[in-house]
Amino acid sequence: MTVTLNGAGSAQPATPPPPAEEPSPPGRPPEPFTGDPCAERKVVGERLHGDDDGAELDVFLTGQVFMDMIFTGLPGLPPPGTELVTDGLGSAPGGIANIAVAMSRLGLRVGLAASFGDDMFGSYLWRTLSEQEGVDLSRSRRVPGWPTPVTVSLAYDSDRSMITYTKPTPASARELFPTAPWARTCFVDIDRPVPEWATTMRRAGAKVFADVGWDPAETWSTEVLDRLEHVDVFLPNAVEAMAYTRSTSPEEALESLARRVPLVVVKRGARGAIALDSITGERAEIDALPVEALDPTGAGDVFAAGFVFGTLAGLPLHERLKFANLCAGLSVRHYSGSLGSPCWGEIASFGESGEVPDSRLEEYAFVVPFIPEAAENAITRAEPTLRGDQ
Repeated sequence: MTVTLNGAGSAQPATPPPPAEEPSPPGRPPEPFTGDPCAERKVVGERLHGDDDGAELDVFLTGQVFMDMIFTGLPGLPPPGTELVTDGLGSAPGGIANIAVAMSRLGLRVGLAASFGDDMFGSYLWRTLSEQEGVDLSRSRRVPGWPTPVTVSLAYDSDRSMITYTKPTPASARELFPTAPWARTCFVDIDRPVPEWATTMRRAGAKVFADVGWDPAETWSTEVLDRLEHVDVFLPNAVEAMAYTRSTSPEEALESLARRVPLVVVKRGARGAIALDSITGERAEIDALPVEALDPTGAGDVFAAGFVFGTLAGLPLHERLKFANLCAGLSVRHYSGSLGSPCWGEIASFGESGEVPDSRLEEYAFVVPFIPEAAENAITRAEPTLRGDQ
């Protein structure tokens, strides 16, 4: 028996690609695609909100958006003085956009405050996030004369190397909004002190989710963990969790972090994830999906997006982990960064590839009520060339 996760209970056919458009007349630039690749997100969002609590947003976050360019199909890095030619190139919003796009594609109302350059890359990023992906940029701004940060990723041999170009944001653009919006949750990075807007939102009833990045100095200061007093849910990966807690295993790190924050989730990559709710005492552990991982770029952000959705949907802890794991597992099957995060159409049909045994698929039956009957397998991946208004 084939197990699928679509609303109608049977396999949904993939939507054929749109017919190729006629070339634009000479002298006229092509119009960039800004159609919604995940139209079903609106239906899921309406189901999720139900009797709305008056919140303006489901999630609010701030951070830096990067122009990600991902070269694939490389045999290795080019030695000095040589050139490699490949037929694989993707472009996508990166940085904080990874999690913003992943959340929006699941149907969450996402607000992002960020600075954008006034160059071609900045135009592409703004249009992609706002017009194509439905992210609210009303608290973002374009900064005259500031170049958009760019990251080039060279993917080869199931790994990747990255080069980033960035200039400091002008001081005049760092304070993006005078007051925080009313959102049900917000997402912060505790690499830096928790911003006042997040603590204000928490006092108003919002849940604060947090992540942490790699410490380039590798000092792993425990002062970072002191910031967890302002956090409700913490989602580090295993390496970061063990380093900051001076632990020898993800399980030991989980116990240590649970003494500081109500809910901890430790992401273990190919080994899945573990979680502990220190308020209720509930524990959960799940294995990773047995899928072929092509590119882990942004997988942790997609996992976090799935966990936030599961929390707002009121799922039990174990199901929240499973749903987050499902979203992350689908994202790593593609080279594409943020635009590889799954739409509901892909979630509905993910079992049809035969990668996952039926016995595992049956564990995800709780997802079915969220899937619209009209969900189509129409997923946008990274564009092969850069697009944007000039």
